[in-house]
Amino acid sequence: MKWLCAAGGAVAFLFSATLPALAQEVRLSARDGALEVSGTLLDFDGEFYRIDTVYGVLTIDGAGVACDGAACPDPAAFVSDFMVSGASETGAVLLPAILESFAQSRGFAARRIVEDDSHFAYELTDPNSETLVASVRFLVSTSDEGFADLLAEQATIAMSFREISPAERERALGAGLGDLSDPARSRIVALDGMVPVVARENPVQASASPVLAEVFAGEVSTWSGLGGDTAEIALHLLSRESGLGRSFDTLVMRPSRAATAADITRHATAQDLADAVAAAPRAIGIAPFSEIGNTRAVALTGPCGYQNRASVTALKSEDYPLTVAHFLYTPQQRLPRIARELLAFTQSPEAQIAIRAAGFVDQAPERHPLAEQGDRLAKASLNSGSEIGTAELKRMIAALDGADRLALSFRFDGGSTTLDAQSRGNIALLAAEIERGEFDGRDLLFAGFSDGRGRAVDNRTLSLRRAEAVRDAVGAFTDTTALFAVDLEADGFGEALPMACDDDAWGQKVNRRVEVWVR
Repeated sequence: MKWLCAAGGAVAFLFSATLPALAQEVRLSARDGALEVSGTLLDFDGEFYRIDTVYGVLTIDGAGVACDGAACPDPAAFVSDFMVSGASETGAVLLPAILESFAQSRGFAARRIVEDDSHFAYELTDPNSETLVASVRFLVSTSDEGFADLLAEQATIAMSFREISPAERERALGAGLGDLSDPARSRIVALDGMVPVVARENPVQASASPVLAEVFAGEVSTWSGLGGDTAEIALHLLSRESGLGRSFDTLVMRPSRAATAADITRHATAQDLADAVAAAPRAIGIAPFSEIGNTRAVALTGPCGYQNRASVTALKSEDYPLTVAHFLYTPQQRLPRIARELLAFTQSPEAQIAIRAAGFVDQAPERHPLAEQGDRLAKASLNSGSEIGTAELKRMIAALDGADRLALSFRFDGGSTTLDAQSRGNIALLAAEIERGEFDGRDLLFAGFSDGRGRAVDNRTLSLRRAEAVRDAVGAFTDTTALFAVDLEADGFGEALPMACDDDAWGQKVNRRVEVWVR
């Protein structure tokens, strides 16, 4: 009899029905009378009981047992009630838009109840019976606070505009929440970017990537360092506690071994930052791609002539070096059914439409024919490594001719086959597309590329190994029957098609990738 599902752990469920009384004794009996267990009822999620027994904390399937005791809930009257806490960049607009689309897809009516700027809730009801199905409470603050609430067992889902830090991961492991960096515990719901922005009347169009760190360290203090006049630069950033603030330190300042200047104006919201920069012709700020407001984005450039501009396609493929993401993190425990369904819905085509409509970058793969990429191929012939001959370029173009590139790439840490967080999420996204039949009868070529450091022959071998690793990971994640309808291939082209300059860590990471081409 499969009614005893799990045991152990001291982490309380973060959701519950409105129970008559908590911390009261109940008895759960198998419906055939063969087994029974007694203990203190901790929680009920509409499907599973969680009780503290002499055997430890047990999670038991309610479908297989009868509950006896004053604290026993009425399953028919259960209302899923859970809290989502964390980054305002994710919680103010993005996740509510997804939740409203989810409710519509399930035939629920969604009513938003606002307490203040940081606290609001959604009540989902069955319009036919007017029965309350779920109450989803939001606490919108910072990524830091979201992780703190998850660790304190006050939130079921943490919203973050950055990856979890090693220290937060260790604390979560110690608290019994599981490895929150695991793809099963974290998911990307939308993409974004860190974009240098200036007022529209500011003449500066681009900034060399390393210079950006020097600017915000105060080492380049006038616009002459960015190709402008001798006026002083006014610096604007989001708060240090924000996800974007943390990501800026990690991706921009730390690689340059520089600290941000003391005289930076900090803002609580991206809208406040964009408004301040738009009104100050001598200011520069770092804003999310989704909230640049009335400012103008500045391109990132390198000495080899490449310019990287934030765009939907560049963010989806991580061709823009300062791509960031909106994450949802969940503990290693059973979530209420509505929460599970909401998380699954975030990857659906309907959710991608809601994400785009809300002004964010969705994860639906786009296709771009080789014929549209003449500029990229021309730059490749000029900037590919000196050991790359015409024959290798011809081999690459022959392999890609007639195919479309998906705006979905896989990128790695230097010298390894370890994928970054966005790329780990792309494994599941591509597998889902294959299972939906999007590529039936097609060939998918996983084309590996490297940065230009080291010998060309070694880079080609490494790029092939990476392409094979991604191909195998996608195949392992995809339902076996769906794989019969598509052919997965892998090839490696080393440093033959650079996307950015190899002069710094940013460009090197952009160049280390596996692209997916459809024929």
